[in-house]
Amino acid sequence: MAEADEAIDWLLGLDPSLQWQVMRDLLDAPPLAWRPIRAKIETEGWGARLLSHQDEDGQWAGGAFSPKDFDWSEWKIVGQPWTATSYALTQLRDFGLDPASESARRTVDLVGRNARWEEGEQPFWQGEVEECINGRTLADGAYFGADVTSIAERLLEGTQPDGGWNCERCEGSVRSSFASTINVLEGLLEYETVMGGSEAIRAARGRGEAFLLERGLFRRLATGEAADPAFLTPLYPHRWRYDILRALDYFRAASQRFGTPPDARLAEAIDILRSKRDERGMWLLEWQTPGRVWFHMDHGPGSPSPWITFKALRVLRWWDLHAVSN
Repeated sequence: MAEADEAIDWLLGLDPSLQWQVMRDLLDAPPLAWRPIRAKIETEGWGARLLSHQDEDGQWAGGAFSPKDFDWSEWKIVGQPWTATSYALTQLRDFGLDPASESARRTVDLVGRNARWEEGEQPFWQGEVEECINGRTLADGAYFGADVTSIAERLLEGTQPDGGWNCERCEGSVRSSFASTINVLEGLLEYETVMGGSEAIRAARGRGEAFLLERGLFRRLATGEAADPAFLTPLYPHRWRYDILRALDYFRAASQRFGTPPDARLAEAIDILRSKRDERGMWLLEWQTPGRVWFHMDHGPGSPSPWITFKALRVLRWWDLHAVSN
């Protein structure tokens, strides 16, 4: 489609962190073509810019989850801050910073030695108590080569009776949440991809996937209504938040990793995602999370979102390639 070509050309003219993934995932370029582009993340564009804000001790903003000496009243007035170590690492993973790069190896070592969670002063790579945080930390650690086995084991123990996870489990919740579940699923998938996984991890992922699929990725099981209208609006950076694009991209990744076909229960979410494409073949950023950031990678709500567009194109390409079996 001409619209897809226009969108791909636009993405290829942006940052190296997008260029290499577009080449790999949308154009089927061989590694020899995209590896030199990926290597630029460390020294050019958004990746280099984020690394430039890193503290000497390996952290960002002096904290694991929140900036050092953060005034928590700011959260209510301005919004949650996104500048500390946890969110920086997740962003670098999304960029595709090579785990073997000097910056990545140095960061894993320094974060392991210096970062402590504000909740209980645990070493960073041992994780926190909330499933959302632990899911992302598991994904980041597995991707960058840290030892996060203890986090994986803890997440397996924290599965809810309905199959997913909830950050409020430590406060007595026995029901899963969409956001907690997608954070943990992404973490388990990355850990399984890198470490080889286990029967227990595969079973847990299966239960978590069923939790989302039984709800069509966005509906309440009891009423069939949308659990949250925001779930239907793709967001990037998604931070800890859930939406259908994030879930669809997870199912794409799992399908391609294990050679399984897409589940037919994803079809409604696919149709909603497709309907949000504009006449140029792009997806707009419809809203943005408030709070401190190091920098933005778009021009704000109402403008085309590079990352949403890329991820949506990647999901639809995967889905359409398997259309016969849907």
